[in-house]
Formats: sequence, structure tokens, C-alpha cells
Amino acid sequence: MEHFDVLVIGGGPAGLIAAGRAAELGERVLLVEKNASLGEKLLLAGKRRCNITNAEPDMETFLSRYGGNGRFLRSAFSRFGPRETVAFFSRNGVSTVVERGNRVFPDPATAGGAQRVLDCLLLYCKRGRVRVLRSSPIRALGFKNGRFERAVTPVEELFADRCILATGGKSYPKTGSTGDGYRFAAQAGHSIVEPVPAIVPIKTRETWVKLARNFNLRNVRLTVTVDGEKVDERFGEMEFTNFGVSGPIVMDLSSFVPDWMKRGTVQLILDLKPALSVEKLEARIARDFEKYQDREFGRALVDLLPASLIPLVLELSDVPADKGVPWVSTEERRDLACLLKSIPLTVNGLWSFDHAVVTKGGVRLDEVDPATLRSRLCENLYFAGEILDLNGPTGGFNLQVCWTTGFIAGCAARELSVIHS
Repeated sequence: MEHFDVLVIGGGPAGLIAAGRAAELGERVLLVEKNASLGEKLLLAGKRRCNITNAEPDMETFLSRYGGNGRFLRSAFSRFGPRETVAFFSRNGVSTVVERGNRVFPDPATAGGAQRVLDCLLLYCKRGRVRVLRSSPIRALGFKNGRFERAVTPVEELFADRCILATGGKSYPKTGSTGDGYRFAAQAGHSIVEPVPAIVPIKTRETWVKLARNFNLRNVRLTVTVDGEKVDERFGEMEFTNFGVSGPIVMDLSSFVPDWMKRGTVQLILDLKPALSVEKLEARIARDFEKYQDREFGRALVDLLPASLIPLVLELSDVPADKGVPWVSTEERRDLACLLKSIPLTVNGLWSFDHAVVTKGGVRLDEVDPATLRSRLCENLYFAGEILDLNGPTGGFNLQVCWTTGFIAGCAARELSVIHS
């Protein structure tokens, strides 16, 4: 029966870099993956372009993007942060380019970036002679005297001195992220913060959203209120769906929705023309109506709005679409301006884990050493990646958690072997 120094459970980004790093340091590593192939979820990252990290230069700002839990990452980022991530991939054959919003992609930034990142990690593991066991779901972990001893598959038991849990969360379950790691962590005595979908489309009570589904809105402002009180605001891109709203600014807000809904009624106030005041927008509408005074109201909006958005605005406006422009009153013009500046959407929940990019929740951070990612409850157990109660917005922040925690866990697993040798 073969015995390994380090067992890594989960072949996603965190597991791959953890296994590769431990092997690079001289450990005999076994990487176990439940799927037939490694990195299935990684291949979907950034619409297959793979936004590997974010180049935000100020570390305090970077940490703040993870909310209150960001402070947990301070020590780990000081050892392997965004700069080290870019350097790592560069050393291993993947150069990068920085795009809008400080997003870092493989260069050239083409659709195949995710595959190149995965190939890089697979080669990293291969150079370290990492043994890989595919199509092998772990059923349970075995512990003895408060230490990890073995992992049990349907056909065998796997023994190792140390174990790194990198099983992911519950988002995109078709890729294998079904929350197994939470059960394993609980077997070691860990508490789990309830997992909920994050970076996910938002459902709304309003059904008219489907009139403009899949239309991409650029440079709009979205203000969030709870029982009428403003709690957040975002500027950027979004889109309507059959059941609500999606897009970058919506997905970034989604992580906070469950907490907001516990406090009261949550509304999203959409401003389609944030660069204009109501008065300036009203003047713009008056000029358009002067230009199209021989048309009906609905056909006079062609310069003001994209064609895909006009049916939605007509649905929300009190002005009949076939009303002649000369008969549209001053009050109706002002109401139209106010509508375009303030379209209310009532939040009705989130889409499921099937549509979520990441998971909010997971292994409680106060039960994990932030410097080593080692369990405070089980000396030879480590955590890496989405299994932890860490999540950030879109823009490379969540993959950075995987690279950092995986790399540090791989290092720390080796350091523990030195201590006990």
C-alpha cells in the first residue's frame, strides 16, 4: 500500500497549484479528482478567456474587495499575491495583459486563454511528478487521534501524512463543485458558514424585464435601496433576462442580496442616463420631439434609446405609443425623463448555484490559520480555494484566492513535514 506525503483533494485551480507547489518542494503528492478530467470549472473562467487576477496596485483596496473577510488574506497575499501570480504564470510560459478594470488575462487575450492556463498548471504538476487519480470521488475522510489519516474512495483507501482540501464550493455543480468538501471539513470538526450563490443573476418581481432580455446596457447606474434607504451603488454594464437582471454590476451586487433581504424590501433603481440630470434629459427629449414632431411617441424615441429598449420603456410609460408627439404634454415629457433616470426593480431572490460563478460561505475562517491555511482543529489538514468562506467580485479576485491559498497551502504542507522530520 503506497503512502504519500501530501494528498490533495480537488483538481481545480487551487488544488492544481497546491499539488504542484508541494511537489516542487520535494513532497510525494497524490492529486485526487472526482471528474474524468481536471480543471473543468477553470475552463469556463472569464468566458473561457480566464481572468487570472486583478492588477489593482493598492493592497488595501484589493483586500477591501473581499469585504470583512479580506483581512484573512493579508498574510497570504504578502507572500503570494497578484504580482507573484503574474510572475508565476510568466515563468511557466503564460504571459499576461492588463485590460479595462485592471483585469489580467493571458496574452494574447483570446478565447483559448483558460485552456492555456490549465495546460500550464498540468505541466507544473507533471514536472513535480504529481500522481493524479481521476474519476475517484472521495466518500469520507478518516481521522485518528485528531489527525488526518486516510481518504476513502469507492474502491480503495488513500493514506498520506498531510491533506489539502481544495474541493471548491457549490457553484456550477455540473463541473463537480457539489459541496463535498464541507462534509469532509465537518468530519474534522469544522463549522460551515451556510453556502449561498454569489456572482449570480438576480431575480425580480417585475415580469416586463423579458421585453429587453439579453440586451446589454452600457454606462448605466444601479442604486440599491433597502426599505427606501440607499445601501449601495454601481456604474457599468448590465442586462435584462427572462426573470430579472444580470451582467457585471448586478453579479457583483448579488453577494450582498441575501443579507439585504433579511433587512427589508430590496430595490434596484436603474438610471439609464446617469450623465444627464433630469432637467438636461428633459431638454434633450424636447429637442428630439421637435425633430420628430410628425411622428407618434413610440417612433420618436429612436435617437434617445436603443431599438431593443424602446418596447420596455413604452411598457413602463403612461404615454400611449401611438400618441402624436405634438400632443405629448410638458408633464409627460418630464415623467419620461424621470422614468429613464429611475426605473425601479424589486429583488425577488437569486438564481441557483447552477448559474453562480462562486459560492459565498464555507469553512469558517477563524478555524483556519491565515498564514499557513492549516486547520486549527486538525494539525495536518489544510484548505485552499472556494471551500473557504472567501469570495470577491468579478475581475480576477476569486481566482486570486485560489492561486494564493493553494500555493501557500502547498508550501505549508512541506514545512510541516520538515518540522516533524
